[in-house]
Amino acid sequence: MSDLEALDAITEAVESGAGLPEVVRAAARALDASLAVTDAWGATLAVAARSPAEERSLLGRGKGVSSSPLRVADTVVGTLHMRAKAEPSASMRRLLVTMIASEVERVRAPERVSETAASDFLRAILRRELSGREELVARAKELALDVEGGASMIVARAHPQAPTDEGWRGRVRAVAERGARAVVSRSIAALSERESPPGAGAQASGPGARWVGAEVLLLVPGGEEATAARAAEAVLHEMQAGLGGYTFAIGRSRIAEDPAELPRAASEALLAANVAQGGADGVPLAFEQTGAYRLLLSSMSENPSELQRFYAETVEPLVAYDEQYETELVRTVETFLEADGNVAGTAQRLFTHRHTIYYRLERVRELSGLDVSSSDGREKLSLGLKAMRVLGISSAGGPASEIGAEGGRVPRRSGRGS
Repeated sequence: MSDLEALDAITEAVESGAGLPEVVRAAARALDASLAVTDAWGATLAVAARSPAEERSLLGRGKGVSSSPLRVADTVVGTLHMRAKAEPSASMRRLLVTMIASEVERVRAPERVSETAASDFLRAILRRELSGREELVARAKELALDVEGGASMIVARAHPQAPTDEGWRGRVRAVAERGARAVVSRSIAALSERESPPGAGAQASGPGARWVGAEVLLLVPGGEEATAARAAEAVLHEMQAGLGGYTFAIGRSRIAEDPAELPRAASEALLAANVAQGGADGVPLAFEQTGAYRLLLSSMSENPSELQRFYAETVEPLVAYDEQYETELVRTVETFLEADGNVAGTAQRLFTHRHTIYYRLERVRELSGLDVSSSDGREKLSLGLKAMRVLGISSAGGPASEIGAEGGRVPRRSGRGS
């Protein structure tokens, strides 16, 4: 079939209004090819393949499969996967991609409107722009949500360990939402679009710095604690299954029995996620499990600058030193405090010599001005570490590669931050 005849066949399918699957089947027949269309988050929208094995090969981008992004203006709305006996001309491929992209846009438009409304609602809750009960209930009803019987908030983060393709943050949102909806079908999700806190692994420093990872806000309707816990576990399970090569942190709030408590619940979930960020990967953390960190919730919500100032005066010089020299001062202090100030116990947990621990703790004193041998120094460092977690700042310490560490000798450098 010539390019013109193929184009006529595809145009006829589009004009008939039969929908995306029929357009893709018409294109496959016209080009004598196997085709598959996925959305921007990797979900399959339509397939025209000769067999299930061919379908799997298309979606797995097997040998001979070419993939082209589907764009509407500057937005990637999906991907076209093709395996053809004879490669279509460049102009034909361009027309085909344009037509299918337009069809995907038409199909997804109502869903995107709903996603936008849900995102605006959740972000407004997080920013405490919605605090009145009546306004919260009314906005929730616009999304067909019943929050008068209670609801909980979840913050789910995914951090890629390798370069990713376009649209990966949207895929994280879709996967997290799918997990929550497996437990409570009316759950909604949105990317938070918060700026990253200083030192949290941002792509760039300054006011415009963004998360290297994706942060998803989820609202789970229902007043049962057990249901909320299952939803958080389901979010994690779905993310682990659908997002290979990522690390995760999941935080969950208490139940907001009154809709007016939803902003408080969002802050709780955020704090729990921040604390979980530095803990065991892949374990959802409930706000009630955050222990003493709960005491800092009001500071995080109402006066984060004061919390940031305390972190800067205590632990920040250690974080900066670890980042610059790939040392483990922060981890050493954390372990020392966990070992109740026992150097031998700290050395045993870190699999290093106790002389190395002594010299690292001396470096901590030089950098921070806080002496771990005093109760005041230990208390301030402990609170500084908690402030770091609450602010969502991750320590970037690497292997213990200080000069002389292997012999228990770390050279001293005078002055803070040296």
